[in-house]
Amino acid sequence: MPKSHPPLILASSSPFRRELLSRLGMEFSSVSPDVDESRLPNETAQALVSRLAESKARAVAETHPEALIIGSDQVATIEGQVLGKPGNHDKAVEQLMQVSGKRVNFLTGLCLMHSSSGRTQVLCEPFHVEFRTLTRTEIENYLNREQPYNCAGSFKSEGLGICLFQRMEGDDPSSLIGLPLIRLIDMLRSEGVDVLDL
Repeated sequence: MPKSHPPLILASSSPFRRELLSRLGMEFSSVSPDVDESRLPNETAQALVSRLAESKARAVAETHPEALIIGSDQVATIEGQVLGKPGNHDKAVEQLMQVSGKRVNFLTGLCLMHSSSGRTQVLCEPFHVEFRTLTRTEIENYLNREQPYNCAGSFKSEGLGICLFQRMEGDDPSSLIGLPLIRLIDMLRSEGVDVLDL
């Protein structure tokens, strides 16, 4: 007999996060949170992604009072500078030229909120990528093929973007795509939800 648990809601409109969460084989729904994602003055990248992950979960909790809600947010940083989503081709070229041959840190904020009890778990999961030295032609060819303009850092690691990397380092590779599943499984277990016992 399957064990019951509160409805699981992903507080995101990201197709990448939906695909990742679907790997766990659990039923869930997605709700797009209405959250201002602007960075606060002097806010660190770690604080930013943690705050936004929790803000997204809280925004959805207002209309879903009996659910387990997952919020997540990600930024890329290089030499202390935050790299956002490029939004267009020219900015993506600029970003990839900037990261060529360098180490980039990806920080993913994760929040699991039990909206009925108010219990909230929040963390920031780091992941590091060393980029190959890329030519302008390689960058243009990559962007024309994959068009990752809504992705922090201007690439899709689950696709052709893997060709841009020299080395990857971190505990939870799914965090690079935007949802740290290893950490999420731990959070769910602390709420009495065992992914392998449903």
